[in-house]
Amino acid sequence: MRDIYTTENRKDMVFSDNLRRCNMSRIGRLPVEIPAGVEVTVAENNVVTVKGPKGTLTESLPVEMDIKVENNQVVVTRPNDLKKMKSLHGLTRTLVANMVTGVTKGYEKVLEINGVGYRAQKQGKKLILSLGYSHPVEMEDPEGLESVLDGQNKITIKGIDKQKVGQYAAEIREKRKPEPYKGKGIKYADEVIRRKVGKTGKK
Repeated sequence: MRDIYTTENRKDMVFSDNLRRCNMSRIGRLPVEIPAGVEVTVAENNVVTVKGPKGTLTESLPVEMDIKVENNQVVVTRPNDLKKMKSLHGLTRTLVANMVTGVTKGYEKVLEINGVGYRAQKQGKKLILSLGYSHPVEMEDPEGLESVLDGQNKITIKGIDKQKVGQYAAEIREKRKPEPYKGKGIKYADEVIRRKVGKTGKK
């Protein structure tokens, strides 16, 4: 019975892996539309620069891929159908699309602070968090990113680089992860905290 279970699990894992690669491959074939007001250039070694209304992003993308700008589109092609190339194909196309979105619309990540006395405030580029410790936690907005407060318990991280926005939000959340009993701490606005029932004292 154990062997059958293991075999079925392996089949599921192989199927999921193949499906993921197939999806990445399909994504890679889709051209990225270049909106009006956006300029995309591809330099040596696939260094891609995207300029738009909100700023400029430069990224070194996989050199195995062929990246061309034609007819107001960015087209990514792969050299062969090896598994690695299929994955890189989809990844490269996704990164280019993220850059275009970043310089036109930008990205943001919203955090919520829960807990009595827990709050945030801004002093210039400095984010000051009161999280129940003996002293406030101070963080400075990285270059190209901005933390915006809505009241004292809601923080929105804004920027044009999707990865950096997500990273900074994760670092802020790390300062006081939400605990599972009362939900105190910092969580993403769309995050659902699985609550645990607190232990009752002995009678």
